Amino acid sequence: MRWNVHGERTLYDTPWVRLRSLDVEQPDGARAEYHVVRLRDLAVAAAVDDQQRVLMMWRHRFVTDTWAWELPMGLVEDGESPEAAGARELEEETGWRPAAMRELVYAQPAAGITDTQHFVFRADGARRIGEPTERNESDRVEWIPLADVPGMIRRREIVSSATLVGVMALLLDTRP
Repeated sequence: MRWNVHGERTLYDTPWVRLRSLDVEQPDGARAEYHVVRLRDLAVAAAVDDQQRVLMMWRHRFVTDTWAWELPMGLVEDGESPEAAGARELEEETGWRPAAMRELVYAQPAAGITDTQHFVFRADGARRIGEPTERNESDRVEWIPLADVPGMIRRREIVSSATLVGVMALLLDTRP
């Protein structure tokens, strides 16, 4: 049931989004044109304190015109490791610097249409170093009790898939 790619051409290309047309051969031998969105990888930082709270940002997403709680996240820059990107995003967006980062979960959202990878890290021992330097990210930053997260998900106060994957992984995480 393997699909084979015979070629790829650019339809649209920006630093943020790359739309490609692929010439694919399906398992039954039929050839077809298939569109793929190529996106940069995403790093997500789930900072947890010793009171079992997670650091989250209340933010507006203009594309959907919605407000919700999210974990700090951003694109992995060229030559940057996902772990370093997660730590950088946490610091830029919240003003908190992690002491330790460890991979919590890896995801491929919408793997049938995009190739982006999401790397979610648990950040422990975060300390406040100042105000966020990224001023266009959120209205407020708060430590949210992990026990409150399931209710927030049910009430659609957390809707970003990267954040959902991250907080659900936190709730399942039993490692020290």
